[in-house]
Amino acid sequence: MNNVELRRLPGNEDLSLPKQMSAGAAGFDLTAAVLQPTTIEPGKWRLIPTGISIAMPNGLEAQVRPRSGLALKYGITVLNTPGTIDADYRGEIGVILLNLGEQAFEVQRGERIAQLVFQQVASVKLQEVKVLDDTQRGAGGFGHTGKS
Repeated sequence: MNNVELRRLPGNEDLSLPKQMSAGAAGFDLTAAVLQPTTIEPGKWRLIPTGISIAMPNGLEAQVRPRSGLALKYGITVLNTPGTIDADYRGEIGVILLNLGEQAFEVQRGERIAQLVFQQVASVKLQEVKVLDDTQRGAGGFGHTGKS
């Protein structure tokens, strides 16, 4: 198990810390640290603060992902999903919420807005070559194998 340190930023003592909402949950719910209700109009996005920062060991990343309930009920998602938080980042975690719904959406202080999922990062060394080996698929992409 990896230990991840979490710091509640000053002025956010009233907010819940990220937590898994069930025993089998992969993600830790993040809450909005907005100072006042913040409206996101349809087709627009806003950076929503969470009031926390983290320190994790090298070899981990944290991914900011949408909450399925907000997506289904209101069309709210995370613009750069999944948003990556690198192991060496120590600033406040922010969530770029995008309103794909038809109505304005109001973000309230303390509302669960996204989830944080931790993943191992593969150790990779890129090696430049002149030619890549061939495969049956080759360069086919973007749905080249059909709809189903």
